[in-house]
Amino acid sequence: MHGVMIHHTAGSDSLNFCFNGSTDLPGPLCHTHLNKAGTATMVGNGRANHAGTIAQNAFDAVLNESKTHPKPGASEPVDGNRHFYGIEIENRGDGKDPYPSAQYQAAVRWAAAICRHHGWSADSVIGHGEGTRRKVDPSFPMGQFRKDVAARLAGKPETPKPPTKPSLPLFPGKGYFRPGAKNSHVTVLGRQLVAKGYGRYYSQGPGPSWTNSDRTAVQAFQKAQGWTGTDADGYPGPSTWSRLFS
Repeated sequence: MHGVMIHHTAGSDSLNFCFNGSTDLPGPLCHTHLNKAGTATMVGNGRANHAGTIAQNAFDAVLNESKTHPKPGASEPVDGNRHFYGIEIENRGDGKDPYPSAQYQAAVRWAAAICRHHGWSADSVIGHGEGTRRKVDPSFPMGQFRKDVAARLAGKPETPKPPTKPSLPLFPGKGYFRPGAKNSHVTVLGRQLVAKGYGRYYSQGPGPSWTNSDRTAVQAFQKAQGWTGTDADGYPGPSTWSRLFS
């Protein structure tokens, strides 16, 4: 890999398209899709069909981290998909569709993070329209974008915030887990039992209807906690629920 290439989608709601591609061009069509809210979704790894062929002089400018990015030549002998990370930024590209600050800054951070990882300068970042005459994206000035990437590279990298521990789902009540019961809580319970290694008690997988499979799986889990008697009757109570989802 030798550089970072910036694109706009030329459409809207294109996350699935970037992942799946089309019959003419199979996905993934980029490595990262960036929506209007600034949420970056990784849709590809390894080779992604985002760049196509690019001009030699454009590629050389990236290799040399040149401060000048020339108009791309007509001949395009370089396989850009092989050498560039690609991001597709959700935007119609008509000059009227705005790039919200959260989206634009996320693109800057994405490019800067890759450059920092490889030890590249901001001049390893180009727009698709700077690599080929066939394209014009992105619809914002790449000179300013590189300045913004350079400014971020000049600062200290951000310290990632530790992930927050998800809160436990609240126990809905014993009445949801009785013969004849049918509700989403039974499904949630069953899926957690499967995740904990008790899937062998389900012949068709957990569902919304309370069955003997659910009770047998719950009872096996309760006994594994060292519980006996009414504490291991196969019907979940607050203690079973808390232990199961902890």
